[in-house]
Amino acid sequence: MNSMIAIAPADAHGGAKARANDPHTSELRERIAEAIREGGGRVTDLAEANGVVWMDHGDAETLGRLLDRHPAVRWVQFPWAGVESLVAQGLMDRPVSFTCAKGLFADQVAEHALLLVLASLRNVVAQARTPRWHSLDPGSLFGRRVTILGGGGTARSLVRLLRPFDCRIRVVSRTGSAVEGAAQSLRVAQLGRVLPETDVLVIALALTPSTRYIIGARELSALPDHAILVNVARGAHLVTDALVDALALGSLAAAALDVTDPEPLPEGHPLWNHPRVLITSHCADSADYVRGQLCSRVTRNVVNLGKGLPLEGLVDARQGY
Repeated sequence: MNSMIAIAPADAHGGAKARANDPHTSELRERIAEAIREGGGRVTDLAEANGVVWMDHGDAETLGRLLDRHPAVRWVQFPWAGVESLVAQGLMDRPVSFTCAKGLFADQVAEHALLLVLASLRNVVAQARTPRWHSLDPGSLFGRRVTILGGGGTARSLVRLLRPFDCRIRVVSRTGSAVEGAAQSLRVAQLGRVLPETDVLVIALALTPSTRYIIGARELSALPDHAILVNVARGAHLVTDALVDALALGSLAAAALDVTDPEPLPEGHPLWNHPRVLITSHCADSADYVRGQLCSRVTRNVVNLGKGLPLEGLVDARQGY
């Protein structure tokens, strides 16, 4: 089958970037067009397309109407990983293969998670905000008990990065599938059992109805008071008010967040100036990395579409990601 791919909507060009690490839309369109051609496909309009790279993050309604008008489209590629809102809107209740960027950015997100862990243990926030000599006793990652909530690409990459630190690593995921390098791989139902034995908790899983606010007051209170929490997944995994309370009560040593709920976190929110909180503004992966990884996936999926092979990054609407 010939791969005839449209890049839509047509007016998704130019525009300001939502985040510093978002590739500029017009540049990304050009690179995606090149990626399609590298995969042996042809960039075309919707009237003759059998595949679409959809560039508008929030417009599920328009995409749904487009698919209903163009039944020849059998594949839709999204340039981002999080598709929970699109699933919730019923977009994927159609006989179309939907693929996203899940798993593509795992290495840099895991690298950022490691940075946040080390910065939290070593009091980097307090040191950086104190304009005088200010010696604090640092914590060490060596030998720590690390629980990673999520068993996907980011978790697996982080497990590899933690090897030199001789950590005892538990991975907690929906399936409990074994992760190479982890001492234990457990199901989410067992999370409560391992939290009291956790020094570092890293949230790195997909956002679905079952994982929304998976970490709240009860879970935070179950952690030892010397524990640190890192979130590189989605802000809505964590109950923000419960985090503020836990820090105020001293039942959590520190938190480092690349994502927040709400996002962006409003100016003046107490977490911004908290001496034991580090916030990076959803920038775990760089624009060049995002663009390169995404375009490589587009090329491979165009090849696979043409050959009738399985597509990479398929969305499972039942699981929500």
